[in-house]
Amino acid sequence: MGRFTMTSDNTVGYHETWQRSIDTDTRAGFWLEAAQAVDWITPPRVALQERSPGTWRWFPDGELNTSYNALDRHVLAGRGEQTAVIYDSAMSGTRIRISYLELLGRVSRFAGVLRENGVGTGDRVIVYLPMIPEAIVAMLACARIGAVHSVVFGGFAASELAVRIDDARPTVIVTASGGLEPGRAVEYLPLVQRAMAQSAGSVRTVIVRDREMIPGSAADYAGADDGVAWLDWAIEEAKATPADPVALRSEDPLYILYTSGTTGNPKGIVRDNGGHAVALAWSMRNIYAAGIGDVFWAASDVGWVVGHSYIVYAPLLVGATTVIYEGKPIGTPDAGAFWRVIEEYKVKVLFTAPTAIRAIRRVDPELRELEKYDLSSLHGLFLAGERLDPETYHWANDGLHCPVVDHWWQTETGWAICANPRGIAELETKPGSATFPVPGYDVVILDSKGKPVTRVGKDGNIAIRLPLPPGNLLGIWGSEERFASAYLTAFPGFYATGDSGHFDDDGYLYVMGRTDDVINVAGHRLSTGSLEEVLTLHPAVAECAVLGVHDPLKGQRAAGFVTLKAGASIDHDTLATELVALVREHVGPVAAFRDVTILDRLPKTRSGKILRKTIRQIVDGEPYTVPPTIEDPSTLDALALAVHGATAHGAAGTHQVTP
Repeated sequence: MGRFTMTSDNTVGYHETWQRSIDTDTRAGFWLEAAQAVDWITPPRVALQERSPGTWRWFPDGELNTSYNALDRHVLAGRGEQTAVIYDSAMSGTRIRISYLELLGRVSRFAGVLRENGVGTGDRVIVYLPMIPEAIVAMLACARIGAVHSVVFGGFAASELAVRIDDARPTVIVTASGGLEPGRAVEYLPLVQRAMAQSAGSVRTVIVRDREMIPGSAADYAGADDGVAWLDWAIEEAKATPADPVALRSEDPLYILYTSGTTGNPKGIVRDNGGHAVALAWSMRNIYAAGIGDVFWAASDVGWVVGHSYIVYAPLLVGATTVIYEGKPIGTPDAGAFWRVIEEYKVKVLFTAPTAIRAIRRVDPELRELEKYDLSSLHGLFLAGERLDPETYHWANDGLHCPVVDHWWQTETGWAICANPRGIAELETKPGSATFPVPGYDVVILDSKGKPVTRVGKDGNIAIRLPLPPGNLLGIWGSEERFASAYLTAFPGFYATGDSGHFDDDGYLYVMGRTDDVINVAGHRLSTGSLEEVLTLHPAVAECAVLGVHDPLKGQRAAGFVTLKAGASIDHDTLATELVALVREHVGPVAAFRDVTILDRLPKTRSGKILRKTIRQIVDGEPYTVPPTIEDPSTLDALALAVHGATAHGAAGTHQVTP
């Protein structure tokens, strides 16, 4: 049972596809066939080339241009007037539709701007922009001339931006005067200036998109005696000569994306051009069942891998319409924000994080806001980024009346490892499971010694047999050794995902959390994911996190951190007692669970991931650094107060239940 197997007759079509994609005798043919969905300058004849143990390249003899595939070919096919991008800013009220023809013109001209400022094939460009159309324009313009883009969240701290500048060594930064957050504007240009002052000085040019509602422009900085040219985006674009797409090898790098939460020496994930284009085009049709003219909305940020893959590249590669949304799931203006966008633009597929759905559930548990909108266009809700607990799955499934798909992937993979591939077969969904491995991924469960786990339902290390399929990382920017040590050495012959989980007897994969989130209570190994499932069974709980914190007697003990649904009325001591009883009933006394902390909000990253390591450090009294990706630093102060200090009016605090 270490390797994925299946028994159900209704999955035969899927199983045959998956088997053909991973078997040595048929894999090359499978992926060369998939590659036909991409326009090549030099079509590949070789699917996969292994260069050394742990080093391989997809379509090594092929040449193409990703920007051409995302734009030019659709215009040449007569679809230039079709909408390529819908920009909806809940922050400013701006709503814009951009056609494929218009987007091609803008990308070509901005590629000309970059070229005229000395950017060529292989040069790096940092994109430091908010969620505006120019983010898409800048990324595709880099791809057009073979430059390697590295998107850094707009508003990221100057010190973190400086670290990425020093690692990628860009010659150009593309930015804006600022970004909009609920109730405030964030000025970017002072941060850019400080970051450049802290870095080694590779940047020669800063191109600024002026946003009238936010102070700061290129002209404000143009006189600085720092050897850097500060240019106005609109002026430069208006006078630029459009650039044609250049031919690139399949293995040439497309972008560098730094993994979230990095400090010190960052880990830059490198993606190629050819394998990336093939994998994303294949995924749109076979996982999301979306194609030409469909409206696809990834409610994420271009700073995350989801934004790279499914706001920018994948929808445009297949001729769909992508939505770029500047806003939140709640509070901009209410918990009906997502439903409004779906109705207004006839969204077919929504892809977001479970935390966004949980935020809506917490504020509007009865889905009153949903009643105002027509969601008949929505054919699927796909969730990834955090584990989808069964209770949230049921709530969304029952409320939206459309398929809810939990799928699992990583920044490193660039697209889904496991999913319910709706373009291949209509498979049964099991709450709590990410369904089956996606074609191309040979997923296994290994024990700590790298041996297959043979017992059904027993958690182990989730690993992927090498080689990884197209679209996965080429390596770590500037360090082949770091790539191998981070992912390939723990289990030779496999990519170590760093996640733990198990297969059930039908071959469904359950991802239970990071391997370092498995806690050891007096010698008993417990999955935090299993404990979190139990806590969310309580009708008052909106979100939760369970962590292993230090215990002088048992080594570790499980501690729960929960938030309540809007309108939930329950005494906190009573709630803690009931949660402890639930864990005792469903997991048993072995969990020794008795610590419950009730918070207004859980500390999270901007993508919705709960900051488990930081929470653990605060609880254990260890020094910690505020992660640069945190959404709201005040949540850490509230947590520290709840755990270590007096609570205000009993609004939050740790409740320890006596056994």
